[in-house]
Amino acid sequence: MVRLRTGDIVSAAALAGLGCFIMIEARGWEYMGPDGPGPGFFPLWYGIAMVALSVLLVATSLAQRAREEAHAVRWREVGGALGAWAGLALCVGLLKVLGFVLAFALFTFFLVAILYRRPPGVALAVSAGTAAAFHVLFPLALDIALPVGRLGF
Repeated sequence: MVRLRTGDIVSAAALAGLGCFIMIEARGWEYMGPDGPGPGFFPLWYGIAMVALSVLLVATSLAQRAREEAHAVRWREVGGALGAWAGLALCVGLLKVLGFVLAFALFTFFLVAILYRRPPGVALAVSAGTAAAFHVLFPLALDIALPVGRLGF
């Protein structure tokens, strides 16, 4: 017997409620305009997708067999997730000082070298490559300026 008060059921109910709210609000906006989809198009389908995926989450949660014993918390994995979150928060905090390219490169280096435990040379190559890819994609190919820091990057 699966208990109904599991995290999946509670989160699915919250997301379904949010999806319903989004759909109700989106009904007040134009769905299709003369030039194509209006401002209500994306929110309506986003809300529908949230409700559908919430129902799917409830169905899969109820279909699973009850677990005999609770699994122990894997603190190493929790620490990795919290470390990635803290690194992202620091990256966002450094955007105005260092600029997007340098802050994102440092964040990528942290993820690869510290969290994934790869050699520093590999981490440096990955961080430089991703920073260069963002620079090529946004400012050069799409003509969208990335945040520039005090150092000019």
